[in-house]
Amino acid sequence: MDFTQLGRTGLKVSRIVLGTMNFGPHTSVEDSHAIMDAAHEKGINFFDTANGYGRAIYPGRTEEIIGEWFAKDPVKREKTVLATKVYGDMGAEWPNTDKLSALNIRRALDASLKRLQTDYVDLYQFHHVDRNTPWEEIWQAIEVAIQQGKILYAGSSNFAGWHIAQAQAAAEKRNFTGLVSEQSIYNLIVRDVEREVLPAAEYYGLGVISWSPLQGGLLGGVIRKENEGVRRLEGRAKETVEKLRPQIEQYEAFADELGTQPGDLALAWLLHQPAVTGPIVGPRTMEQLESAVRAVDLKLDEKALARLDEIFPGHKTAPEDYAW
Repeated sequence: MDFTQLGRTGLKVSRIVLGTMNFGPHTSVEDSHAIMDAAHEKGINFFDTANGYGRAIYPGRTEEIIGEWFAKDPVKREKTVLATKVYGDMGAEWPNTDKLSALNIRRALDASLKRLQTDYVDLYQFHHVDRNTPWEEIWQAIEVAIQQGKILYAGSSNFAGWHIAQAQAAAEKRNFTGLVSEQSIYNLIVRDVEREVLPAAEYYGLGVISWSPLQGGLLGGVIRKENEGVRRLEGRAKETVEKLRPQIEQYEAFADELGTQPGDLALAWLLHQPAVTGPIVGPRTMEQLESAVRAVDLKLDEKALARLDEIFPGHKTAPEDYAW
């Protein structure tokens, strides 16, 4: 496994990030623990979760599963760079139980620590923008949590470029580090963040963590699996594939030309993007985890990267993307 530093911090994290959203609703506790064991064996030290994951069972169930895994052996926690998130409604029909008020940050963080069976979180991420809470309040709450030793770094998720700039400007006034990472949807098909989010992240020294790197499986050999009868497309997925079929067919053919799997190629492409710390892979099975790890060793030359840009065109940095 290759490692890199998370943004401008001194924190070393694996280039592949283990996503845990399937733990509980789609992956059993036993299999979830086995996947986390295997992740450590393969050198993956960066685990991502959120306080709302597990919602199909109840919000927080995924954090509990991770906490139960930590409780088996304290070394597991010491070897893990743990990231969780705050923002979403946790199911309580009462005010101040969601978003980014100082009160909810305090309560939500303590609840996450209890479920995770740990006394600190390495990276505490804002799952969404809170348009009603000023950054002065948000940063004050985070500074208190850092002083208490409950978190080490703060990150964002699903922010626009100007949100990142706004957050960092407010942090600078307080002589505070501010954000060190941004988690956004980013893959060969969905490349909107190239306009402003990636440039902002690079300018402010944020590591970018990309979620949905295979765009719901569309970059994982979907047409091949459909032809082999392994996957049946219905509804919105079928409509999307039909819309993108020419591009996806070219993409899968190019993966064959390179002698690699489509899913591995999609992850490797992300690993070649300068702002990207690592893609989040959310395996439901051990086989999916093993496939993700292979991407780290897949090197793409300029010709291959140019061919992928031809198949799935990206964006120039704003305003060049829409102006002369």
